[in-house]
This record gives sequence, structure tokens and C-alpha cells, in this order.
Amino acid sequence: MKIYLAQFNPIVGDLEGNAKKILEISNHAYKSDANLVLTPELSLWGYPPKDLLFDKSQIQKQDDLLNKLSSDIAKRFGNLSIIIGIAEIINDNFFPNLYNSIALIEKGKWSVIARKNILPTYEVFDEKRYFRSGNKVSILEKITTNRIWKIGITICEDLWVNQDIEGRGIHKRDPINDFESKGLDCLINLSASPFTIGKFKNRQKIANNATNKLKTKLIYLNQIGGNDDLIFDGNSFILDKDGEKIKQLSSCKEDFYCWNLNKQENIPANQRYISDLESIFDALVLGVKDYAKKCGFKTALIGLSGGIDSALVTVIASAALGSKNVFAIAMPSKWNSIDSKIDAEELAKRLNINFDIISIENLFESFRETLEDSIKLGIEGVVCENIQSRIRGSLLMALANKNNHLLLSTGNKSELAVGYCTLYGDMNGGLAVIGDLYKTKVFNLCNWIDSQLSNHSRKIYNLPLNNKIIGDKICNKPPSAELSPNQLDTDFLPPYTQLDVILKGLIEEKKDLIQLQKEGNEYDLISRVILLIKKSEFKRKQAPPILKLSNQSLGNDWRIPVAIK
Repeated sequence: MKIYLAQFNPIVGDLEGNAKKILEISNHAYKSDANLVLTPELSLWGYPPKDLLFDKSQIQKQDDLLNKLSSDIAKRFGNLSIIIGIAEIINDNFFPNLYNSIALIEKGKWSVIARKNILPTYEVFDEKRYFRSGNKVSILEKITTNRIWKIGITICEDLWVNQDIEGRGIHKRDPINDFESKGLDCLINLSASPFTIGKFKNRQKIANNATNKLKTKLIYLNQIGGNDDLIFDGNSFILDKDGEKIKQLSSCKEDFYCWNLNKQENIPANQRYISDLESIFDALVLGVKDYAKKCGFKTALIGLSGGIDSALVTVIASAALGSKNVFAIAMPSKWNSIDSKIDAEELAKRLNINFDIISIENLFESFRETLEDSIKLGIEGVVCENIQSRIRGSLLMALANKNNHLLLSTGNKSELAVGYCTLYGDMNGGLAVIGDLYKTKVFNLCNWIDSQLSNHSRKIYNLPLNNKIIGDKICNKPPSAELSPNQLDTDFLPPYTQLDVILKGLIEEKKDLIQLQKEGNEYDLISRVILLIKKSEFKRKQAPPILKLSNQSLGNDWRIPVAIK
């Protein structure tokens, strides 16, 4: 019994394109003498399809494509069987009227063989908006010349019920328990599980939990690719009945593997360790690459200030799109240091990207004259700072419009959380690349990039191999927006080492003021940060999509009202 794992990258809503890709995958599986091909959750749609599922014509197109695929596969590949993730219509008068289902194509026909039991409604997930829960587990009996194989089928969240893994569970029975005493030869989990830091380890824990209960082999197959703010990292794997890893598929790229279920395989030796920082970098590169490609952009534009945030985004963009497709603009005012201009230019040279300088001094003076002479509005303080930022934002948007660049914003999570950013200024852009990275993590990632630990990634992404990329001058520079004389971020904010601890406690760990105070944080500082978070919500509502890296980003999974006390 040969099972072909297809860890592939679908495009959300491109049913025809995804069907074509599944047909190509089937061809490779057929040449590998496979019996059964596996594709991820909702593979025909790409995950998450969101409100595309409400389009009845798309549901009909899906069924037509399944009929065509069934016919084509039977003609070209004989008895090859294909498992595909679909949206199954329920013909009654109740809503929602879909199941998140798995279809089996074989012998020229297709039929539903499994339905998702556990529908997640946390973080970015909102599956109960679209689907009904299945009410039983599914076993596929696959006949080969030698025997009948009993294969359990689960879909993503069906495996994630154990509250001991993440400290929480779903209020529903555990589907894995229902497979006990069924005598499975293998349990399959077909997933669309987005990347978050450290999630790889949790996936293996929940998979180990299943193998320990059922004493059977397990295949965990995950989607790959960036879809809007979500990044799917793949990292599919196979475990033996003792929970030991037989095979690990690639991280953050498509991968395919034909596995013989009959064969006893040894655990591969010396699997390369991937640190959290490397996994973050890989995920961000994939997120930028796919967002650009799937939205029709070939080039990216960045406002390169000489600071650490824009430097990191520029490196990520170069890795994702290639240096020749990255355009960076420095836009100095009279308050920008000479060092910042030099640092930006030298970074551009090291990366071999397109670089130019546009001074904003004349534009700023025009604003000043207009506001002071015409409407008697003096320019000082935050007005002065925000006008500079908005001039830069307007220039970047103009260049992006003119040349069809994807404008990448450079704000980090710490800034977005407390509102240390400017609407229609530095927040301008089509994608917030590092909007889910705290400032301290930005420094950590940049230091990793400049170390020998990044050599593997540098080779893969064609980044400079010699010396440091970002450089000590940028990494060691005290953070500053450089919007007023001798300005530092600490003029407005506490040191990021203090701020980020409080922010992570409030945002991701859901701690309250009292808990944070007990942990040694100052009461007044916590109170101030809480107020800043509340006051800045209107800005975040207007931010571009934020690539999600944590279990609580400030993007689609942050659902806080604007007008609150």
C-alpha cells in the first residue's frame, strides 16, 4: 500500500487552477506506483476560502470539476485513488448548509468519505460561520492485492482536542477516542494549519497523543503557502505506531513523498534542526513571496530609513522576490542623521537592490507655509512629526501606483500596539511584514541574520554569504523615528525590553494589570500601556494585512471595538 503525500500550495478560490495542480500531482503519484494520493484540507478551494463559500455558483463549479477530475484520473491513471478537500452542500433549509469534507476519487467517480467534526472558532478561525459539524469518525477501507487496509480520516482540528497540549480544549468529544478498538492500520490528518511560533512542536505532541491512544501509524499532511495574512508552513510528517518520526517533509515549501505503508522504516538520522528565528524568517519570506505572487505583484517598494525595522523588511523582501525586484527609497528630512542616510545606502549596496534618495525638505516647507500662512495653523510637536510621515507615505504610494510595486510597510508589533505610528504615513502599504514581531524580536531576528546561524537560509534565498548583511551600525543604533531634533523612541515609550514584556502579557497571554504587577512590572506603566492600546485601536483597523506569527496578532484575530471606555 503506497500513499503519496502532496504538500502543495493552492490559491484560494482558484478551483480550476487547484484542480489542474491536483491532476499534475496525480501524474507524479502514478509514476511512483502509488495507490492513494493525499491532499490537504479544502485542497480544491485553498484555505481559508471565507465568504467565497457563500457563492452557490462556486459550489456548482466545484462539483463539475470533481466530475471532470474523476473522469480524467480514471482515463489517465486507472485505479489510482485521490483524496481531496471539498465543501459539501447540504440540501435542506437550514444554515450553515455546508460540511468541511473529504472526497475520494476512484474508478471514475467521487464520493464524500469524511466530514470535519471539530470546527474551530478561535484566533483567525471562524468555521461555524460556514460549516456544520460532522457527527462520526470516518474509516476508509482500501483494498490491495494482499489485504484490506483500514485508514482513519480526520480533518485538522479533529486532532486538537487534548487540553493538555495548549492548555485549552474544545468543548466536544474527542474524535480520536472513537477510533479506539477499530483496528486501524493508519490514521490520516489532513490539515490547513497556519504557522505560529512553536506550533511545529505542538503538532507533533497532538499527533503523538493520537498514536499513543490508537497504537497505529499516523500521517499528518499540512497545506503550504501564504494566503493573505496567514502563512501555512507545511512541515508534514509520518509517525510510526510508537510515535517516532519516520519522515519529515519540508518547511515553507512544497514537498511530495511516496510512502509504503507495508514497509518498516528506520527513523532518518540527523534531521536538520530549525530554530524559532529561522522558522520565523522562512515564514515571513514565504508570506511576502506568496502575497505578492497571488496578488499579481512582481516587485516590492520599501521606505528604507536606515533603521532596524525597514532594514529587516528589506532583507525579507530580497529573499522573497530577488534583489532586482526590490526598490528602496530613502526620504530624509533635516532631522535625519547623516549616519541614517549612509546606513540605508550601504545596506542597499550589500543587498544589490534598487535604491534612490528623495529629500522631503522642500515638500515639508511647502506644507509649513500653507498651514501657517493660509489657515494660521502652526506646525510643531506631533503635527510636525505626522506631516513628515505622511509626506513619505504619499511619495511611496505614488511610486507604488506608478510602477505597480507592492508597498511593504515596516512597523513592528510594539509600535502598532501602542500607536507609535502614523495613519497614511508609515502605516501605508499593501502588507505589514513584521507587524506581528515585537521590537525586541526584531533585534533578535536581525542579529540571527547577521550571524553564521543564518548561512543555510542565506544560500537558499541568494542573500550575501560574506560578512554581516544588516550590520552593527543599524543593529546597535538607539531606535528613533527621527521626526524631531535628537529624538529617541524612549522619549515617548519605556525601553522595549520593558514594554514588550507588558505587551505580550496583555495581548498574547491575556494577563490583567494585577497579574503583570505581581510579576514585577510597575503599576503606572502597565496602566499607561493599557490606555495606549485602547486609544490606538482606530489605527489598527486601518492597517494593511499583518503576516501572522503568534497565537494573537493584531490583525484579523484581534477583534476589539474602537469606541470603548
